[in-house]
Amino acid sequence: MNAPRDIAVGIIGLGNIGRYHTDRLRNHGADIVGGMDVLPEARERFERDYGVATYDDHAELYDVVDAVVVTTPNKFHEEYAVAALEADIDVLLEKPLAHTVESAERIVRAANGSEGFCMVGFHNRYLAPIEVLTDQRDRGRFGELTHIDANYVRRRGIPGRGSWFTSKEIAGGGALIDIGVHALDLALYMLDFPEVIEVTGTARSEFGTREDYTYLQMWGSDDGHERFDVEDSASAFIRCANGETISLDVAWAANRPSNNEFVLRGTDAGAHLDRSSGEMTFYETSPDGAAHFSDTQVETRERDAHAAEQETFLRAVASGERPDRNTVEQGLVVQRVMDAIYRSSETGRAVHLDGLTVPAE
Repeated sequence: MNAPRDIAVGIIGLGNIGRYHTDRLRNHGADIVGGMDVLPEARERFERDYGVATYDDHAELYDVVDAVVVTTPNKFHEEYAVAALEADIDVLLEKPLAHTVESAERIVRAANGSEGFCMVGFHNRYLAPIEVLTDQRDRGRFGELTHIDANYVRRRGIPGRGSWFTSKEIAGGGALIDIGVHALDLALYMLDFPEVIEVTGTARSEFGTREDYTYLQMWGSDDGHERFDVEDSASAFIRCANGETISLDVAWAANRPSNNEFVLRGTDAGAHLDRSSGEMTFYETSPDGAAHFSDTQVETRERDAHAAEQETFLRAVASGERPDRNTVEQGLVVQRVMDAIYRSSETGRAVHLDGLTVPAE
């Protein structure tokens, strides 16, 4: 089923991710009425390719939209999301929520005081295998989920040394806040956002500053290791109030095979998912008949997770009801856990969070 049509949408940030969203929103029938970017060349290219007006300031665009999609570098999320929410405009905000906890908290306060809503772009939740896993969780197949191994490791995959991705001031961090945020969010999501009480973590920079950094391909250009002041890997262990735990391993670069796997352990069943291939297996045991193990492979149909996320967003805009998925409150929990990992790495000690949880509605 297609999303509602004729919703006036503006795009904030007209780079590759903004254009990626624009193509899919048009497939949904959304009316892209304009875009905003501070770079003249980005505006010119967007106008030429999509035939819509562009602006170097968001104020004029906000006068003609029902909703906006914000795809700027992390540091600027707050500026554009808060302005939209203060104008009661609905917002789809690319992950992470912000570049710092304090900035993320200000976005949440603006969303709570707005007639509009803010949905955070954790599109991996809409992958078909994740939908199957959460459905089986809700049906009780796992019993009590107790532990998740969450991995997002690239052998080589720094997204352009010298770009904003490798600037702590603009991005807020490196591999953890860029790709680790996806793994962390999925682990918390599959555990149904339990109360987090303690985080231990280590962030490392082992490759990004090396003159002999060797890669076969790179997203973006390699403009120099001199502008690299973030981590290129992070490992963490997260404890929750009812005994649930998460082991997190993320890296832009590592001397090991790439790993995009999630392993779920429950009291009645477990599961393994390779997010790259979509291959998924459920693991169960039973004494029925005779003691036996059962390994069930599950195959799903491929789906465009970004498009599915956008459909949820557009339906919420059309209905005027806040979506209950990808909420800013959940985004803030993810942000606070990432911040705790960074703080633990800096101090060499566990960080206690005094019962971090998603606020009840």
